Amino acid sequence: MSIGYRLTASTGIHKGDRDYQQDQVALLKHGRINGCLLGIVADGMGGRSGGRKASDQVMLTAKQLFERFDPETDDATATLTQIVQEAHIVIRLTAISAEEEPHSTLAAFIISPGGDCHWAHAGDSRIYHFHGSELIKRTKDHSYVQALVDRGEITEDQATVHPQSNILLGCLGTDADPPIAYHFISKLRPGDTIMACSDGVWHYFNHGEIGSVLATLSAREATEFLIDKARSRGRGGGDNLSLVIVKLEPLG
Repeated sequence: MSIGYRLTASTGIHKGDRDYQQDQVALLKHGRINGCLLGIVADGMGGRSGGRKASDQVMLTAKQLFERFDPETDDATATLTQIVQEAHIVIRLTAISAEEEPHSTLAAFIISPGGDCHWAHAGDSRIYHFHGSELIKRTKDHSYVQALVDRGEITEDQATVHPQSNILLGCLGTDADPPIAYHFISKLRPGDTIMACSDGVWHYFNHGEIGSVLATLSAREATEFLIDKARSRGRGGGDNLSLVIVKLEPLG
Protein backbone atom coordinates (compact mmCIF):
# COMPACT_ATOMS: atom_id res chain seq x y z
CA MET A 1 0.00 0.00 0.00
CA SER A 2 1.31 3.47 -0.87
CA ILE A 3 2.05 5.70 2.10
CA GLY A 4 1.23 8.75 -0.01
CA TYR A 5 4.44 10.67 0.53
CA ARG A 6 8.17 10.63 0.03
CA LEU A 7 10.72 11.70 2.60
CA THR A 8 13.13 14.48 1.68
CA ALA A 9 15.70 15.68 4.17
CA SER A 10 18.63 17.97 4.75
CA THR A 11 21.12 18.88 7.47
CA GLY A 12 23.05 22.09 7.92
CA ILE A 13 25.79 23.31 10.24
CA HIS A 14 27.78 26.55 10.54
CA LYS A 15 30.08 27.85 13.25
CA GLY A 16 28.41 31.27 13.10
CA ASP A 17 30.60 33.99 14.58
CA ARG A 18 32.24 31.72 17.15
CA ASP A 19 35.88 30.71 16.91
CA TYR A 20 35.06 27.00 17.01
CA GLN A 21 32.23 24.59 16.30
CA GLN A 22 30.62 22.86 19.28
CA ASP A 23 27.33 21.89 17.60
CA GLN A 24 26.86 18.54 15.95
CA VAL A 25 24.04 17.31 13.73
CA ALA A 26 23.27 14.01 12.04
CA LEU A 27 20.57 12.37 9.97
CA LEU A 28 20.98 8.60 10.03
CA LYS A 29 19.21 6.14 7.75
CA HIS A 30 18.64 2.75 9.30
CA GLY A 31 21.06 0.20 7.89
CA ARG A 32 18.48 -2.57 7.52
CA ILE A 33 15.00 -0.97 7.52
CA ASN A 34 14.00 1.32 4.68
CA GLY A 35 12.12 4.48 5.71
CA CYS A 36 13.48 4.50 9.28
CA LEU A 37 15.41 7.65 10.22
CA LEU A 38 17.08 9.24 13.24
CA GLY A 39 17.60 12.99 13.25
CA ILE A 40 19.67 14.49 16.06
CA VAL A 41 21.15 17.83 17.12
CA ALA A 42 23.58 18.36 20.01
CA ASP A 43 24.81 21.78 21.19
CA GLY A 44 28.00 21.33 23.21
CA MET A 45 29.13 23.64 26.00
CA GLY A 46 32.16 23.86 28.24
CA GLY A 47 35.30 25.40 26.84
CA ARG A 48 36.84 25.08 23.43
CA SER A 49 37.28 21.32 23.38
CA GLY A 50 34.90 20.37 26.20
CA GLY A 51 31.75 21.30 24.32
CA ARG A 52 32.86 19.53 21.17
CA LYS A 53 33.78 16.40 23.11
CA ALA A 54 30.30 16.39 24.64
CA SER A 55 28.41 16.82 21.36
CA ASP A 56 30.69 14.27 19.67
CA GLN A 57 29.82 11.79 22.38
CA VAL A 58 26.10 12.33 21.85
CA MET A 59 26.53 11.56 18.15
CA LEU A 60 28.67 8.48 18.76
CA THR A 61 26.21 7.08 21.29
CA ALA A 62 23.24 7.79 19.03
CA LYS A 63 24.89 6.10 16.05
CA GLN A 64 25.77 2.98 18.02
CA LEU A 65 22.32 2.58 19.57
CA PHE A 66 20.44 3.35 16.34
CA GLU A 67 22.45 0.67 14.53
CA ARG A 68 21.12 -1.86 17.04
CA PHE A 69 17.56 -0.49 16.99
CA ASP A 70 14.87 -2.64 15.35
CA PRO A 71 11.74 -0.55 14.67
CA GLU A 72 9.61 -3.69 14.40
CA THR A 73 10.37 -4.97 17.89
CA ASP A 74 12.11 -2.19 19.88
CA ASP A 75 10.49 0.77 21.60
CA ALA A 76 11.66 4.05 20.03
CA THR A 77 11.11 6.07 23.21
CA ALA A 78 13.22 3.59 25.18
CA THR A 79 15.99 3.89 22.57
CA LEU A 80 15.92 7.71 22.73
CA THR A 81 16.05 7.52 26.54
CA GLN A 82 19.03 5.19 26.33
CA ILE A 83 20.84 7.62 24.00
CA VAL A 84 20.34 10.46 26.50
CA GLN A 85 21.34 8.44 29.55
CA GLU A 86 24.37 6.69 28.05
CA ALA A 87 25.72 9.90 26.46
CA HIS A 88 25.22 11.70 29.79
CA ILE A 89 27.25 9.06 31.65
CA VAL A 90 30.13 9.12 29.17
CA ILE A 91 30.22 12.94 29.17
CA ARG A 92 30.43 12.85 32.98
CA LEU A 93 33.34 10.40 32.73
CA THR A 94 35.05 12.70 30.22
CA ALA A 95 34.74 15.57 32.69
CA ILE A 96 36.43 13.54 35.44
CA SER A 97 39.49 12.95 33.26
CA ALA A 98 39.74 16.52 31.91
CA GLU A 99 39.95 20.09 33.11
CA GLU A 100 36.81 21.14 31.22
CA GLU A 101 33.18 20.83 32.18
CA PRO A 102 31.64 19.31 29.05
CA HIS A 103 27.86 19.57 28.70
CA SER A 104 25.49 19.15 25.78
CA THR A 105 21.88 19.59 24.81
CA LEU A 106 20.13 16.90 22.79
CA ALA A 107 17.14 16.99 20.45
CA ALA A 108 16.40 13.76 18.59
CA PHE A 109 13.57 12.16 16.67
CA ILE A 110 12.99 8.71 15.18
CA ILE A 111 10.64 8.29 12.23
CA SER A 112 9.49 4.70 11.72
CA PRO A 113 8.68 3.10 8.34
CA GLY A 114 4.95 3.38 9.11
CA GLY A 115 5.22 7.14 9.64
CA ASP A 116 5.11 7.28 13.44
CA CYS A 117 7.48 9.81 15.01
CA HIS A 118 8.94 9.74 18.52
CA TRP A 119 11.05 12.58 19.84
CA ALA A 120 13.01 13.43 22.99
CA HIS A 121 15.00 16.45 24.09
CA ALA A 122 17.07 17.82 26.96
CA GLY A 123 18.18 21.46 27.14
CA ASP A 124 17.28 24.24 24.72
CA SER A 125 17.80 22.60 21.34
CA ARG A 126 14.34 22.32 19.84
CA ILE A 127 12.17 20.06 17.70
CA TYR A 128 9.29 21.49 15.68
CA HIS A 129 6.37 19.74 13.95
CA PHE A 130 4.70 21.77 11.21
CA HIS A 131 1.90 20.85 8.83
CA GLY A 132 2.36 23.14 5.85
CA SER A 133 3.09 26.48 7.51
CA GLU A 134 1.08 25.72 10.67
CA LEU A 135 2.91 24.93 13.89
CA ILE A 136 1.47 21.76 15.43
CA LYS A 137 3.91 21.30 18.32
CA ARG A 138 7.34 22.32 19.54
CA THR A 139 9.50 21.25 22.45
CA LYS A 140 9.66 23.40 25.59
CA ASP A 141 13.18 24.45 26.54
CA HIS A 142 14.69 23.33 29.82
CA SER A 143 15.78 26.90 30.50
CA TYR A 144 15.36 29.72 32.98
CA VAL A 145 13.46 31.96 30.57
CA GLN A 146 11.08 29.13 29.56
CA ALA A 147 10.23 28.76 33.25
CA LEU A 148 9.47 32.50 33.36
CA VAL A 149 7.24 32.14 30.28
CA ASP A 150 5.44 29.15 31.82
CA ARG A 151 4.72 31.22 34.96
CA GLY A 152 3.37 34.08 32.85
CA GLU A 153 6.10 36.49 33.97
CA ILE A 154 7.41 37.20 30.47
CA THR A 155 6.24 36.55 26.90
CA GLU A 156 7.89 34.30 24.30
CA ASP A 157 9.16 37.41 22.50
CA GLN A 158 10.64 38.81 25.71
CA ALA A 159 12.31 35.47 26.42
CA THR A 160 14.29 35.67 23.18
CA VAL A 161 15.95 38.95 24.16
CA HIS A 162 16.18 38.25 27.90
CA PRO A 163 19.77 38.74 29.22
CA GLN A 164 19.65 35.31 30.88
CA SER A 165 18.23 33.45 27.90
CA ASN A 166 21.29 31.19 27.79
CA ILE A 167 20.83 29.73 31.29
CA LEU A 168 19.78 26.07 31.16
CA LEU A 169 17.95 24.25 33.94
CA GLY A 170 19.14 20.88 32.67
CA CYS A 171 21.22 19.17 29.98
CA LEU A 172 23.64 16.25 29.54
CA GLY A 173 26.86 16.11 31.54
CA THR A 174 25.82 18.02 34.67
CA ASP A 175 25.82 16.61 38.22
CA ALA A 176 22.06 16.07 38.06
CA ASP A 177 20.40 13.58 35.73
CA PRO A 178 19.30 15.29 32.52
CA PRO A 179 15.63 16.18 32.14
CA ILE A 180 14.04 14.32 29.22
CA ALA A 181 10.81 15.44 27.58
CA TYR A 182 9.04 13.21 25.07
CA HIS A 183 6.42 13.50 22.36
CA PHE A 184 4.77 10.97 20.05
CA ILE A 185 3.13 11.65 16.69
CA SER A 186 0.98 8.84 15.40
CA LYS A 187 1.21 8.70 11.62
CA LEU A 188 2.84 11.73 10.08
CA ARG A 189 0.91 13.02 7.07
CA PRO A 190 1.90 14.35 3.66
CA GLY A 191 2.68 18.04 4.18
CA ASP A 192 4.27 17.48 7.60
CA THR A 193 7.76 18.70 8.43
CA ILE A 194 9.93 17.79 11.42
CA MET A 195 12.84 20.11 12.23
CA ALA A 196 15.42 19.87 15.03
CA CYS A 197 17.80 22.77 15.60
CA SER A 198 20.13 24.42 18.10
CA ASP A 199 19.34 27.77 19.71
CA GLY A 200 21.72 29.44 17.26
CA VAL A 201 18.98 28.89 14.66
CA TRP A 202 15.63 29.26 16.46
CA HIS A 203 16.71 32.31 18.44
CA TYR A 204 16.28 34.50 15.35
CA PHE A 205 12.84 33.41 14.12
CA ASN A 206 9.24 33.36 15.27
CA HIS A 207 7.05 30.34 14.54
CA GLY A 208 5.31 32.03 11.62
CA GLU A 209 8.59 32.73 9.85
CA ILE A 210 9.84 29.17 10.28
CA GLY A 211 6.52 27.73 9.09
CA SER A 212 6.51 29.91 5.99
CA VAL A 213 10.06 28.88 5.08
CA LEU A 214 9.40 25.17 5.59
CA ALA A 215 6.15 25.29 3.61
CA THR A 216 7.55 27.09 0.57
CA LEU A 217 11.11 25.78 0.21
CA SER A 218 12.62 22.33 -0.23
CA ALA A 219 14.42 20.79 2.73
CA ARG A 220 17.81 21.80 1.31
CA GLU A 221 16.70 25.33 0.40
CA ALA A 222 15.06 25.83 3.80
CA THR A 223 18.22 24.69 5.58
CA GLU A 224 20.38 27.13 3.65
CA PHE A 225 17.89 29.99 3.99
CA LEU A 226 17.52 29.61 7.77
CA ILE A 227 21.28 29.50 8.31
CA ASP A 228 21.90 32.52 6.06
CA LYS A 229 19.09 34.56 7.64
CA ALA A 230 20.15 33.68 11.19
CA ARG A 231 23.71 34.67 10.31
CA SER A 232 22.60 38.09 9.06
CA ARG A 233 20.29 38.66 12.03
CA GLY A 234 23.12 37.72 14.40
CA ARG A 235 24.96 40.87 13.27
CA GLY A 236 28.39 39.42 13.95
CA GLY A 237 27.48 37.92 17.33
CA GLY A 238 25.82 34.70 16.25
CA ASP A 239 26.21 31.32 17.91
CA ASN A 240 26.99 27.98 16.26
CA LEU A 241 24.05 26.85 14.11
CA SER A 242 22.84 23.35 13.33
CA LEU A 243 19.60 21.89 12.06
CA VAL A 244 18.02 18.87 10.44
CA ILE A 245 14.82 19.03 8.39
CA VAL A 246 12.67 16.09 7.24
CA LYS A 247 9.73 16.84 4.94
CA LEU A 248 6.94 14.44 3.98
CA GLU A 249 6.19 15.54 0.45
CA PRO A 250 2.90 14.42 -1.15
CA LEU A 251 3.25 12.04 -4.08
CA GLY A 252 2.00 13.29 -7.43
